[in-house]
Amino acid sequence: MDEQLDDVLAAVGPRLRALRLARDITLSALAEATGISVSTLSRLESGQRRPNLELLLPLAKAHQVPLDELVGAPATGDPRVHLRPIKARGMTIIPLTRKPGGIQAYKHILPAGPLEEPSPKVHEGYEWLYVLNGKLRMILGSQDLVLRAGEAAEFDTRVPHWFGRADGKPVEFLSLFGTQGERMHVRAKPA
Repeated sequence: MDEQLDDVLAAVGPRLRALRLARDITLSALAEATGISVSTLSRLESGQRRPNLELLLPLAKAHQVPLDELVGAPATGDPRVHLRPIKARGMTIIPLTRKPGGIQAYKHILPAGPLEEPSPKVHEGYEWLYVLNGKLRMILGSQDLVLRAGEAAEFDTRVPHWFGRADGKPVEFLSLFGTQGERMHVRAKPA
């Protein structure tokens, strides 16, 4: 039983980090919102600090998710997946994976609206994008690209990157993100 509890608690850190990165929040901003120090947040995310209710309750509130989602509480028998969208930078992000660690999948929905000024960010990890509808503008290092429906991109997130609408129309895309730099491989039959 203790081993099972250790496994559950060990999975909390990667889950917290994925939530924070999906919402594009810095450790400093999260520290300000929760009253938890940057050092403590960093140690929680890296697994160097054991999570407790005193820390998890303000984090659940800040991320607007139920506590059981942070700790990966076992399913109660209902086979339906209850996706809880995240609102960030005017976009809706829907987590498509529920297990902690490893590669995480998200659907991003950018409604029609004005074009944004790019503000590239960097963080640990590796990401893969696939555009479902619309045109996605992606800044990757010194490259300024437009991805159309059916196109994919794969990149190391330590390279400054940003994505948004290429025009004022809505865009929908999928992303796969691995915090440890796992690479996704797209295999296609040569033309």
